[in-house]
Amino acid sequence: MGTAGVIDEDGPVLGVIGGGQLGRMLAEAAAPLGVQVVVADPTPDCPAAAVAREQVVGDFEDRGTMAAVALAADVLTYEIELVDPDALLAVAEEAGLPVHPSPEALRITQDKLVEKRFLETAGVPVADFRAVDDAADLEAAFDALGAPLMLKARRGGYDGRGNAPAGSVEEARAAFGDLSGLVAEAFVGFDRELSVIGVRGDGEVATFPAAENRHEAEILRETIAPARADDAVLARAESTARTVLDGLDGRGTFGIELFEVDGEVLVNELAPRPHNSGHYTIEGAVTSQFAQHVRAVLGWPLGSTALRGPAVTANVLGDGPSRRAGLRGAEAVLRTPGASLHWYGKREVRDLRKMGHVTCVPVADEGRDELLATARRLVAALSFS
Repeated sequence: MGTAGVIDEDGPVLGVIGGGQLGRMLAEAAAPLGVQVVVADPTPDCPAAAVAREQVVGDFEDRGTMAAVALAADVLTYEIELVDPDALLAVAEEAGLPVHPSPEALRITQDKLVEKRFLETAGVPVADFRAVDDAADLEAAFDALGAPLMLKARRGGYDGRGNAPAGSVEEARAAFGDLSGLVAEAFVGFDRELSVIGVRGDGEVATFPAAENRHEAEILRETIAPARADDAVLARAESTARTVLDGLDGRGTFGIELFEVDGEVLVNELAPRPHNSGHYTIEGAVTSQFAQHVRAVLGWPLGSTALRGPAVTANVLGDGPSRRAGLRGAEAVLRTPGASLHWYGKREVRDLRKMGHVTCVPVADEGRDELLATARRLVAALSFS
């Protein structure tokens, strides 16, 4: 889009490193804006391939793969944190393309110790933490922070992998084996888990209202928007999220996970990309987190973050052994007013893999608790063949 606000017949091309469900939903949001998407992913016919213009098959950290995407793109972004930020920056500079959010934001958020120190330096409240590289470090963390501790792998952990509570060195070894490259956090007795989806545009910052999340086995199960928290807590969550955004570089959508503790908020983790807890914005907000990301990385004006009303999203998770993906029970979702099914198009189902989600919005005067009950009922009726 030029200074006159014109989109030509070809439209800009957004290069996305990563072609999972986030890449798929980015491409879906880009299409109405006249934006084409090229994705890179190591899995042939990845979820995003069905809606993107093109897929480059290759590893997330491979410079040749990134360069192939850059050749076809006007701007680069990413939807997964397994990307090598140095390689991404080098490819972008060689191609003369902008990359958003910045590789520096990726460098901060893909290492949990670096992320915690960044937040601490920014004056953002976080749980007490210690770096752990051996048994002596862990013993010192127990002495300083108490037991149990939440242990996290500094790099590579997501969807429940790389996180485990431990009350002793032996429990930690059973969960992680080698005790190097960990972060130990004081266990937080939170009242609820929250998240704020924030957006940095070209001179603009916007936040969606804080949502409430429920995790089980470290995997997000449900999101309720807006959160069922006091107005003061919601305002504090938004203010904290804006402080975080002020310290991150580059444009795009960011997921900011928080804990509510006795009316205060602590930041848990960050993601420099659209976030699972923001999926409700597709049906529940004026502008979805994905459309915001497309607008932001291209330097276009942001859309409204206002909610259309309450919304509840429940994840559809795989169960049982690995097998070909086939969904049963979708008819009930399709027949339910206000319910929307999002199927990610993954070819293989396996235990606890995110296969899709269901979002429920009101069609009359249903409140959040009623929407949550409906979403739970619909997801419980789904099964895999």
